[in-house]
Amino acid sequence: MPREQGEKVVATNRKARHDYTIEDTYEAGIVLSGTEVKSLRQGRASLVDGYAFIDGGEMWLDAVHIPEYTEGTWNNHAPRRKRKLLLHKHEIVKISHKTKEGGYTIVPLRLYFSDGRAKVEIAVAKGKREYDKRQALREKQDKREAARAIASRRHLGE
Repeated sequence: MPREQGEKVVATNRKARHDYTIEDTYEAGIVLSGTEVKSLRQGRASLVDGYAFIDGGEMWLDAVHIPEYTEGTWNNHAPRRKRKLLLHKHEIVKISHKTKEGGYTIVPLRLYFSDGRAKVEIAVAKGKREYDKRQALREKQDKREAARAIASRRHLGE
């Protein structure tokens, strides 16, 4: 059986880009059990409440919901358990220094398969204040209106 090629996105955390200002992103491997992989291959996961933390020089992903595999038996996995992330030591140290500065957190942005291996894209992010969120929405809306006006002008001109 040939190995999977390319990238297949399982879950994205769109709310993270709204709630946080993304500073750096990293690609990390994730340690999973067999039923978790099968459940992910069915495209079932939620990153909404997920976060990552560093404990004892290792990075862990917590509160990510991967539902139980439907055809699993008594040895099915727990849906919300701590999962170890696989990163290089220097990346963990760099992230650790950044989070110890204060105001920074580590959030998962997306969960995907890259050439058949489960990966998670994590970001070092700083929380947005309420007025920052409103300003970002206003800017997005202004860009959308400008694009519409340009498109209508182009359409009328033809």
